[in-house]
Amino acid sequence: MAKKKQKKPSNNIAFNKKARHDYSIEEKFEAGMVLQGWEVKSLREGKCQMVDSYVFIKNGEAWISNLLITPLITASTHVKAEGTRVRKLLLHRAQIDKLLGAVERKGYTIVPLSIYWSNGRTKIEIGLAKGQAEHDKRANAKDRDWQRDKQRLMKHNR
Repeated sequence: MAKKKQKKPSNNIAFNKKARHDYSIEEKFEAGMVLQGWEVKSLREGKCQMVDSYVFIKNGEAWISNLLITPLITASTHVKAEGTRVRKLLLHRAQIDKLLGAVERKGYTIVPLSIYWSNGRTKIEIGLAKGQAEHDKRANAKDRDWQRDKQRLMKHNR
């Protein structure tokens, strides 16, 4: 009797699909996050939304705001849990300087892209991005549709 393969748990916690639609991502960075205990437990349950979250740099440190981590009732009984508090991001000084220079001089934006587990630690992927114009979004959608149709045609021709 063959054994069933067990699915490996996914390392991904949350994605920001809206960011990839609204911005063209130039460069990606991996950052750690300073979290409290109840936040880690909530992330393990997948209780996270990053729809309206954004990253900013203040006093030489990177911060993320509006990242919603919904508190679990059982995990946060003795602590007043605030779901959308401002959280510190852990980056190297050279990375922060690069991000700050691009935002101030070149007009880029720093957007959070995804949250995932890496070696038991929570990591967040942030991107250096430029806003997309409406015609760029339409062109991207047209290219995506064409690629899908092309794959469909190639599949039927086999």
